[in-house]
Amino acid sequence: MSIPHFTRLATVLIGALAAGVAAAAPLAYVPNQKSGSISVIDTASDKVVRTLSAEGKLGDRVQAIDVDARGTTLYVVDAGHEQLLAVDAASDRVLRTVAIGADAEGVRLAPDGRMLAVCAEGQHQVLLVDATSFAISARIKVRGRNPEHCEFSPDGAFLVTSNEGSNDLDVIDLATRASTDTIATAGHPRGAAFLPRSQVLYVAQESANGVDLIDFGARSKVLTIATAERAAGVSVAPNGQRIYVANGSGSVSVIDVASNVVIREISVGKRPWNMALTPDGRKLYVANGRSNSVSVIDTGKLAVVAEIAVGELPWGVVIPQSKSRGD
Repeated sequence: MSIPHFTRLATVLIGALAAGVAAAAPLAYVPNQKSGSISVIDTASDKVVRTLSAEGKLGDRVQAIDVDARGTTLYVVDAGHEQLLAVDAASDRVLRTVAIGADAEGVRLAPDGRMLAVCAEGQHQVLLVDATSFAISARIKVRGRNPEHCEFSPDGAFLVTSNEGSNDLDVIDLATRASTDTIATAGHPRGAAFLPRSQVLYVAQESANGVDLIDFGARSKVLTIATAERAAGVSVAPNGQRIYVANGSGSVSVIDVASNVVIREISVGKRPWNMALTPDGRKLYVANGRSNSVSVIDTGKLAVVAEIAVGELPWGVVIPQSKSRGD
């Protein structure tokens, strides 16, 4: 093979590989609460590439969403119409719906992808929904008040709810489908996340301006780490070395897990809330509710590298992960 021909072939192969890497970059999904839409961001280009509306069926109170590991199905809380929808991410087609009642807020897909948990905040209960049939398999009353966020333990055995109205967490045993315990928190718990493969849980505390470190095995709070004001959302790095906390005052606190100390405060938009990391942990996407934007943070530089305009009142961001949250 001649050198020029080899060079041309190598260029083609490199270009194909680069295209494959770009195509493999996951999409980020942003529910816009007041717009009744979901912005789709290409994490390779950090551009909005589509806007979904579930065939125009979403109301003006789009709350939480989650996505399966392959990025094929979105699970959307449409609080305005009091329903949970399964939406095909590629076609924007509604696959299934189920009535969930008034004032539902959070939704979370179990690590094995078989079950959805809906935190029905105003009903003071959790609904368990079969991800395939979309039938409600259980309605579980919590001991606390106003469960907003739901989080599965990494092994999928328990569900934790952040109870805004009672400053505590409910622990729900999924084998018995009942609340078995509560854990007191520092004040107004919001977003929560487990360290990978562990019994360590971090929970944002809005009125306490910090994050509680919870020993889930002992069912107790170990300490509260001070952050900026109005801590709301929590994301954990895939390697478990850092915690990112969205503060309603307009920043993201970066916590070093080894020391449980804030090592950086990064300014973002107005009222940042729920966030998501790319599977490789290199980028953090932060929904800025009052700025109608998403800030993109390079986690190596610990700096904002892009600001993406989305719809009105973005609630959060979800990004499909190649592995389950417990892996």
